Amino acid sequence: MTDSRVASRYAKSLIELAIERNALEDIYQDMQLFAETCRSSRDFQLMLKNPIVGHDKKKAILYQIFEGKVNQATLAIFDIITRKNREAILPSLANEFIHQYHHYKNIEEVTVTSSVPLTPDLRQKIIGSINERTGHQVDLTEKVDPDLIGGFVLQIGDRMMDNSVKSKLKALQYEFTDESYTKGF
Repeated sequence: MTDSRVASRYAKSLIELAIERNALEDIYQDMQLFAETCRSSRDFQLMLKNPIVGHDKKKAILYQIFEGKVNQATLAIFDIITRKNREAILPSLANEFIHQYHHYKNIEEVTVTSSVPLTPDLRQKIIGSINERTGHQVDLTEKVDPDLIGGFVLQIGDRMMDNSVKSKLKALQYEFTDESYTKGF
């Protein structure tokens, strides 16, 4: 079974446990903290995947970093996963938990990539427009990519709308280099 499928199953079980224990919001915050820790520390991620570092050592590191900061159920899932020698799936588990939480709460995951940072007014317009069309709350992630030149790329779940100058220039370039187009001259 692939790591993503295993992580998905653990995340589903953790969501069910969190709902049962009335700790969904706490564990959601824990998974966000864990995901952010993974994003900000490549060394931490590499340690989780390193087969040379013992499972007991990985568990001790997890407890040292997160004990007292996270819910007991979160520490319990760390314990279960380290006992099963699957620490490498923890980053995927955190991301999958966040994704399943959003699905459970009807929150639309939206990513906007633009050439410059969004203004507060534009951010609110995007959130309002998506909220109006989907009827869901919006969790907006903003990215800046100066290579887009202008415009934006909007990703809602698994759908993408590329309205960037860069993509339009590429389309124009393709159109001008297409043999059938140049034969007409």
